[in-house]
Amino acid sequence: MERFASLLAAQLQAGDVLILTGNLGAGKTTLTQFLATALGVTGRVSSPTFVIARAHANPHEDRPPLVHVDAYRLGDTAEFSDLDLEYGHDEAVTVIEWGRGLAEELSADRLEIVITRAGEDPESAPDADPATSADDPGSDPAAGPDTGSLDVSDLLGDTPGPVDLTEADEDETRTIRLIPTGPTWQARINAIAAAFAEQEPA
Repeated sequence: MERFASLLAAQLQAGDVLILTGNLGAGKTTLTQFLATALGVTGRVSSPTFVIARAHANPHEDRPPLVHVDAYRLGDTAEFSDLDLEYGHDEAVTVIEWGRGLAEELSADRLEIVITRAGEDPESAPDADPATSADDPGSDPAAGPDTGSLDVSDLLGDTPGPVDLTEADEDETRTIRLIPTGPTWQARINAIAAAFAEQEPA
């Protein structure tokens, strides 16, 4: 997942909104940690379970800060709106865990990232019951090197639609589905998929 995060970070810009979807333990927090590192954000990034939203400054002036949101405790869009994320979100990259069904109004131009483990169907992988959630277990980027692989058959093209990347690490395989909304994302996720494929081991 580290390799994917690095490629995604290279495409990110201030104002981007990422909605992370996946069952408990899928790797949402792990992905956010790798993204923070790739963006150059310093300091510890963990799931803001109780504070709900946390801003992380970026010491690099040419890179955006990171706003990390854990929305699983929020019951509806009204509670999400109360976070006032729209004020200043155009200056940062905003990553929202458990954001499906809540965060779509934040931006008409956004990317949903659906993370599923081996045996799960990316088409039907809703977030798990928020009431039973806690910080994603095993979300330590230092757990081991990324040894991912990618199947890019029939992924690339000009027609808007999801792109699936499959990574296999030492623990288990995860599928990362990128679902673009808005005018800017399709070209960017196609670039990510192409770069991922180029890095495949011979």
